[in-house]
Amino acid sequence: MGAQIAGPAPLRNTALLGLGVHRPERVVTNAEICELIDSSDEWIQSRSGIKSRRFAKAHPEESVADMAVSAGAKALEAARLSGAQIDTVIVATSTYPMQTPQCAATVADRLGTGGAGALDISAGCAGFCYALGVASDLVRAGTAEHVLVVGVERMSDTTEPTDRSVRFIFGDGAGAVVVGPSDEVGIGPTVWGSDGAQGNAIRQEPDWVDFAQNPDQKRPWIIMEGTAVFRWAAFEMSKFARQIADKAGVAVTDLDAFVPHQANLRINDVIVKQLELPDTVAVADDIIETGNTSAASIPLAMEKMLRTGQVKEGDTALLLAFGAGLSYAGQVVKMPRLAQ
Repeated sequence: MGAQIAGPAPLRNTALLGLGVHRPERVVTNAEICELIDSSDEWIQSRSGIKSRRFAKAHPEESVADMAVSAGAKALEAARLSGAQIDTVIVATSTYPMQTPQCAATVADRLGTGGAGALDISAGCAGFCYALGVASDLVRAGTAEHVLVVGVERMSDTTEPTDRSVRFIFGDGAGAVVVGPSDEVGIGPTVWGSDGAQGNAIRQEPDWVDFAQNPDQKRPWIIMEGTAVFRWAAFEMSKFARQIADKAGVAVTDLDAFVPHQANLRINDVIVKQLELPDTVAVADDIIETGNTSAASIPLAMEKMLRTGQVKEGDTALLLAFGAGLSYAGQVVKMPRLAQ
């Protein structure tokens, strides 16, 4: 019969124990962006709601890994844990420049985890909520005790400076949370999915292998079909937001906060109207000053809401991320503690 295999540990509740972010020092205004694209501050604000964004500096202190470590260290401080107490690190990113080794292994080492499990997740702008779902399930099942989840991007490296369709949208930054066991449910079930048939709406073109074989052509950049993305996000995401709330057993009217991906203020306004959210539900608007930071968007938006007093630790928030793939993911959570 062979040896008997031990079964899984009893399922546990999970929660966000701490949150930390890294916002690059350099603020890039719409006026600066318009030096290289045919646009204006008024047009950009009317189309996206964005007034400014942050670009990481060229020097090494704000590489993807550096920003991830910075945000991760603050999340550990907020959770009142040491790096040695983290047994898994998950980094959600689409802009880490190395295929190997993965960013998470570098982050785990630099934060002193002593050899934590480490993996990167590439799910575009939905990456953080994908990673959060994986982390929560790892802790819930007993595979991990404490998981550090980081969303980090240097989108300024992947958008062509003269491309009017995308350059004004994206920014850089990092956000991280610690996921751990809890007496009460602090992270609801994850709802996720994709529509690969529309994957061409947000793409990299050309691919890196093709570029290596034909170096005289343009280097790979992010290309986006804005109208297709707008329609998909604005008119499909409210359905998924309701699914997320239903699966968590929470009415959208009972939420304290709604934290949608910071892709476009107009998209989020449409989603809010379709959800018929009451004025008592605070809605994240970090895009105004931060732009679209892809996988870093959700934790950065959460941090602003906590820092500015829009919400407080323990409040109930619905997270909803969506983007390249096309993919989406989300969950209802209790807002975490910020580092002091």
